Amino acid sequence: MDERGSVAGATRHWTLSWTGLAVALGLHVADEAANDFLAFWNPLVRSLRERALPLPLPTFSFGLWLGGLIVVVVVLLILTWFVRRGATWMRPVSYALAVVMVGNGLLHTLGSIYEGRVVPGVYSSPVLVIAAGLLFATAWRHRNATATGSDLPDRR
Repeated sequence: MDERGSVAGATRHWTLSWTGLAVALGLHVADEAANDFLAFWNPLVRSLRERALPLPLPTFSFGLWLGGLIVVVVVLLILTWFVRRGATWMRPVSYALAVVMVGNGLLHTLGSIYEGRVVPGVYSSPVLVIAAGLLFATAWRHRNATATGSDLPDRR
C-alpha cells in the first residue's frame, strides 16, 4: 500500500497541513498588521453598533489584537505535537479550524469586492484558504486511514 493510504502517511500529511495552516495564519496576521487592519475593522464594528445590530464584535487596540493573534499561532504550533501523534480528538479541531479559516479568507476577499478596494489581509487570504482546505482534506484522509486500519497486518 502506498504511503498516502497508510495511517503513518496520513498522519504525516495531516501534520504538514496543520503546520502549514499555522504558518499561513501567521503570514495572514503579518499581512493584516502591515496593512493596518484595525483602521478598517474598528470603524466597521462601530458603524455596525450605530445601526443597532446586536453582533458581538469587539474593537481592539493594536497591541492586544496582535498579541492575541501571536498567542493563537503559537498555540496552534504547540498543538502540532498532538497532530503528529495522530490524536483523534484533533480531527474535529482541524475541521473547525479549517472552516473558520476558509471563512476568514473569504470574508477578506468579499470585503474587498464590496468595498471596491483592497481590504487589509486580502493578499494572504488565498494562502489561508488553500492551507485550510488542505488541512480539512488531510484530517479527513487520516480519519479514513485509521478507520480501515491500513497499517495493521493482514490477518487472512
